[in-house]
Amino acid sequence: MSIVRKIVLAAAPIALIALGGCTTGLTSNVTRFQQMPTPQGQSFAVVARDPALQGSLEFAQYARLVEARLADQGYVRAESPASASLLVKLDYGVDKGREKIRSSPFAYGAGWNRDPFFWGPYRRWGRGGFIYGFHDPFLFGGYGYNDVESYTVFTADLDMVIERRTGERVFEGEAKAQSRSDDLTYLVPNLVEAMFTGFPGNSGETMRITVPPPPKG
Repeated sequence: MSIVRKIVLAAAPIALIALGGCTTGLTSNVTRFQQMPTPQGQSFAVVARDPALQGSLEFAQYARLVEARLADQGYVRAESPASASLLVKLDYGVDKGREKIRSSPFAYGAGWNRDPFFWGPYRRWGRGGFIYGFHDPFLFGGYGYNDVESYTVFTADLDMVIERRTGERVFEGEAKAQSRSDDLTYLVPNLVEAMFTGFPGNSGETMRITVPPPPKG
């Protein structure tokens, strides 16, 4: 393997790590159908749509987030599901992910050295800054080549249904997002935040909602 090829392969994981550390927030597609009653102190209880989740500490943590958002709307948390006038059924998950390939063009010759063949810093087109290595203008088919990166994208979703005690549905909502992370403790709170942005929303409308990252420090 040539020394230039080694440098190229070494640079790819650095670019991948930089992309994975992006802090631009999570963007979700949120679809809601609703006939929610006007908040007048109606009681509610949050339960798991999957019976296997009911009673788990993880589910209880996410349920508390939903409870807080509904309380902000003017609804009141019931002592138990049996006494609630509204039953909130919650489900969430993340898939196993799928691999994606991205290629980016690089270009040479804009560095600090005018010699077409040299060992030193040279500029990578479209990326900004300089990297250190051997510059050969005839390598990779001229002054450019594709830097190929492989990474995994996960799809997470949150489903929420609200029913009256009679079984009549008054709300159906889904929030779905793609992310480089499969960490539910990060994904679910963001999906809950997206679900309750502009809640209960316009029935039948899909919105693209970005939840900003928490402030640094």
